[in-house]
Amino acid sequence: MDATPSKKPPAGWGIKLLVGAAALLVLVAGVAFYLASKKARAPEGAKIVSITVNADSCNPNELSVPAGRTVFEIVNASQRVVEWEILDGVMVLEERENIAPGITARLTAKLNPGVFEITCGMLNNPRGKLTVTPSAQSEAEAARPPATAFIGPLAEYQVYLALETEDLIEATQNLSEAIKAGDLDRARSLYEPARRPYLHVAPAAQRFGDLDAAINAEPDYFEKREQDPAFSGFHRLEYGLFGQTSLAGLAPVAEKLASDVATLKERIRALKIAPEDIAAGASKRLAKSADAAASGVSERYAHTDQADFEADVAGAAKSFDVLRPLIAKASPDLLARVDAGFKSAKASIAALKTGADAGAARAAVAADLRQLSSELGKLNAAIGLD
Repeated sequence: MDATPSKKPPAGWGIKLLVGAAALLVLVAGVAFYLASKKARAPEGAKIVSITVNADSCNPNELSVPAGRTVFEIVNASQRVVEWEILDGVMVLEERENIAPGITARLTAKLNPGVFEITCGMLNNPRGKLTVTPSAQSEAEAARPPATAFIGPLAEYQVYLALETEDLIEATQNLSEAIKAGDLDRARSLYEPARRPYLHVAPAAQRFGDLDAAINAEPDYFEKREQDPAFSGFHRLEYGLFGQTSLAGLAPVAEKLASDVATLKERIRALKIAPEDIAAGASKRLAKSADAAASGVSERYAHTDQADFEADVAGAAKSFDVLRPLIAKASPDLLARVDAGFKSAKASIAALKTGADAGAARAAVAADLRQLSSELGKLNAAIGLD
């Protein structure tokens, strides 16, 4: 009987699973701390409302307050120890017990819109009425997801970053090996695929200024430009491979790049990402990409700027996608605008080409990327993170 050979998983897949699992473990601790710190923050601007409990009634007997936090000052003007309660049917929402005669006690309550009862001294006394009206704060909080809703998006994004940095390490190593082997054509073909995963993680990687400069700085930022000894990373390789059509002096540059992306992997693994960082990072990255499109300096030798813009948009799209369910509930209009922005940006990038109208094409890309960056910058406010 012929035995059917078992399928082996792709090489490196086990490592990627381990990386994803490790990222999740790190994330759990970070999210727990973040949620605890968020919960500890107290709302500000509480309104103070005074109410006097007499022997047989409350004064006033009917109250109206806006939703949110209210401080009730309860004055016991009776001759008995009383308690004051806010009731929703038979459920006690808030209470202040053991208020002695002549004493003023305070009760701080955060209330949602609704109509409730208040007790007024003795249990057989008529109950008062408390109306809590909707407020801007309550409407915003109704749309705001609970803090636990961000655990899933954070986990998904952290795993995405971990897997992309693994791809980045593999791709830069392949590029380095081709350069060391003296294979110019292969090295040129591997240049853009090596850059792609870096741009996918750029919203997070750009936070590490030293590594971003070493990996991705253009020659314009160095005193002697392409001839500056400090000029390194992808664009130094680009200049050699495409500007000079030569591998001369590139082996140590490629080796350093491989070392730098390995360091980047470790930093991203240890990075504590807060929910608001996801959209903010994508917005900032697309703003930089828009500047690059407008200036025309991106990939001046390799002419792979179209692929760069596509990779930048793909990285931003991942940031948006992990937040999509929360945005859909909080602001459907904003969701539609961002979706339209991605569609428009992808179309203008696809139309990008060199030639007489290259300037106009780049201007269209820059405008679309700026608009998309602006819309992504509104996500945090929509889901209560600003």
